[in-house]
Amino acid sequence: MGTISVIVIGAGLGGLAAAIRLAARGVCVEVLEKNATPGGKVNIHRAVGYSFDTGASLLTMRHVVEDLFADANRRVEDYLHIEPLDPICRYLWPDGATLDASTDLSRTENEIRRIAPEDVGGFRRFLADARRKYEVAERTFLAHSLNDLPKLLRPRYARDLAVISSWRTLSAHVGRYFRSPHLRQLFNRFATYNGSSPYRTPATFALIPYVEFGLGAWYVRGGMYELPRALARIATELGVTVTTNAEVEKILIEGARVRGVVLKNGEERRCDAVVANSDAVETYRRLIAPAARQRGFTDRRLAHIEPSCSGFVILAGTRRRYQSLAHHNIFFSTDYAAEFRAPFDELRPAADPTIYICATSRTDASQAPAGHENLFILVNAPATSARTDWNTQAPAYRDLIVRKLEDYGIEDLGGEIDYEHVITPEDFRINYHAHRGSIYGVSSNSRMSAFLRPPNKARDIEGLYFAGGATHPGGGIPLVLLSGKMAAELLIRDEGEGMRDEG
Repeated sequence: MGTISVIVIGAGLGGLAAAIRLAARGVCVEVLEKNATPGGKVNIHRAVGYSFDTGASLLTMRHVVEDLFADANRRVEDYLHIEPLDPICRYLWPDGATLDASTDLSRTENEIRRIAPEDVGGFRRFLADARRKYEVAERTFLAHSLNDLPKLLRPRYARDLAVISSWRTLSAHVGRYFRSPHLRQLFNRFATYNGSSPYRTPATFALIPYVEFGLGAWYVRGGMYELPRALARIATELGVTVTTNAEVEKILIEGARVRGVVLKNGEERRCDAVVANSDAVETYRRLIAPAARQRGFTDRRLAHIEPSCSGFVILAGTRRRYQSLAHHNIFFSTDYAAEFRAPFDELRPAADPTIYICATSRTDASQAPAGHENLFILVNAPATSARTDWNTQAPAYRDLIVRKLEDYGIEDLGGEIDYEHVITPEDFRINYHAHRGSIYGVSSNSRMSAFLRPPNKARDIEGLYFAGGATHPGGGIPLVLLSGKMAAELLIRDEGEGMRDEG
């Protein structure tokens, strides 16, 4: 058999990662991207001298990026300038308390000692536990696809699984280490890294703080969009064809096996396998005929997959610089439990949301005109539903967020904005065909949610693979890159005799 051909649906990070790894092994790969630019949700918005990342704003687990570049026989430093951030993030509370988190743990402990001296010891113990959880996850769930789940259930992994599995919620786990409501709120926040609620997601995800505090937090000079831009460049160098403005309307399936795709313009492209970097839930619902998925993800089953939260975003260019801001900033709400009940239980925007601001201009002057600031303002928002009409509610919610930031000391924010663009959950749904506008794909709001998401290799359709936040191992830059690796490795294993190793 000659070299096989693969179509990747979507030029997000997972799709580009899969394409690079496949092309590096001699596979003929074409990436079909619905939108005008690659990157998926990790994209860019430029206007009147301002540059805004519209998706992820923080890079963690840098080694995952380095591993991908190495697999393509490339060096990261030849494509990207990645620099550490310190502080990682500035946290602010309504009572005036503040804390600058740092990968220099002695500095972080001093910050904790300043506002909650009783929790310094708890922080050390919490981070040690987080490290153990991460190290176990790295050799189990982050190293194996769900398709290889039987491997993880063998006796030699039993002790590992006991370490990272938990009957407690993240909030209950955090409460065992911290007495201060400030610190509890800070560490509960890490559930939002995968679009979940700390009051429902399992304590397994207490590993996330170690990823940030222990492994480092990074910024890509020029903006996070430089990462997908670099991946698209490498893919092209390896012979991958990246076609934009090419929306796939249907995956061709004959005899329970993928045979190609049909584009929205009616054009048919044949191939031996498909890697869907499109949202996995929406891929089944929109691109695969119901008759072809009677044994797998039926509409009824898909309806029971809970999406992650979405986001409400204000891109604000300001005429002045706000010296009180760090690169990353969190302005906490007064009632965290009520804030999470709103989007996840009541499916409505929180009346008192925690607000995140990323001001890359604090680090990188190229992102805004001289003397100006580029503010990426984000609050968690519910997945789309009939309960929220963003076409009518967005202006008032925008005003609520601006007023709250002014109350926090961001002086005259409303009057200083000279450029503005709002992104709602409905925009995420339409622009990226994201399941109900979710940002991170599938939520992790139960102990079983990780096992319910579509796996990296379809079990019901041969030749169909998945990469992206809605498949294993989850959302966020490093995990999405790992999903591309898993999809490529499974495809190579299945179709290996049709490839030549050029590594």
